[in-house]
Amino acid sequence: MSSLDSSSGVVPSGAGRRTLYPENEPFESGWVQAGGRHEVYYETCGARDGRPCVILHGGPGGAINATMRRFFDPARWRMTLFDQRGCGRSRPNALLEDNTTWDLIADIERLRERAGVEKWAVFGGSWGSTLALAYAATHPERVSALVLRGIFLLTRRELHWFYQDGASMIFPDAWERFLAPIPVEERGDLLTAYHRRLTHDDPAVQAEAANAWSRWEGDTISIRGPEARPSKFNESAFAVAFARIECHFFRNGGFFAHDGWLLDQAPRLRQIPTWIVQGRFDVVTPMDSAWKLKAALPDARFEIVWDAGHASTEPGTISALVRATDAALTVSV
Repeated sequence: MSSLDSSSGVVPSGAGRRTLYPENEPFESGWVQAGGRHEVYYETCGARDGRPCVILHGGPGGAINATMRRFFDPARWRMTLFDQRGCGRSRPNALLEDNTTWDLIADIERLRERAGVEKWAVFGGSWGSTLALAYAATHPERVSALVLRGIFLLTRRELHWFYQDGASMIFPDAWERFLAPIPVEERGDLLTAYHRRLTHDDPAVQAEAANAWSRWEGDTISIRGPEARPSKFNESAFAVAFARIECHFFRNGGFFAHDGWLLDQAPRLRQIPTWIVQGRFDVVTPMDSAWKLKAALPDARFEIVWDAGHASTEPGTISALVRATDAALTVSV
């Protein structure tokens, strides 16, 4: 349980744990034409006349899954989910062309207009939190609430921690596997070394790098150990799209104007009701970024889950997120 007082906006965790809502299936799905060659897959589920929200998956380069729907009460929310450009069921797979943060924000707006809603709640974890914050900073008038997990501000410091020096000291065994495809003389800049291989003309070179890149994240995602690694991280097709798109975004600093741009936008977000959930032992996106975001958004509700890492499926994180989405229903639109 958190030792911090709820009067500061930091709420206690642990008591009265919630679980996921029941399985629910989409009542609509399909593809929308996006920029360039991209077609974006989307699905809508829950209540047709429910409170609208959009759910943003992680990565970048991840994909939606059925569990994401279950953080919301399907009788009261109308959920839109989509596979971001180049991944999941969006087409073409693993395409980097016309694939930037700003392209994804334009896709969210396309889907909002297609849904016929003026404003919606935005839910995202890890890279999904990055994209949610960037979307809200760009279109604050379109966001009724933010529910965020595993805050990732996409700064050089965060990238250095996870892909150069930091998390490597906690997971030296997994790090050794991550280093394996890269010659010693290239290890001083691993993002560049991986980018070179993930954009190589030879699919075998791409696949070797993609599998190592994806396994590194899968091995560090949960405090429950490698057995909790999502099975998708073992699938070559997923790994290639995931690794190529992640490395593309990270090597380009998220396509932001400057390092630290996202946190600088916090004044634009202060009128948006916000919930922040952060695992205390998150190694992928350590708590420092969530702490800074909370300081920049003093009215946000901030819950530290003491028995959780990065994964959204840690029991304490599930409970905190379900309580947050329930609370977001009370926000006036």
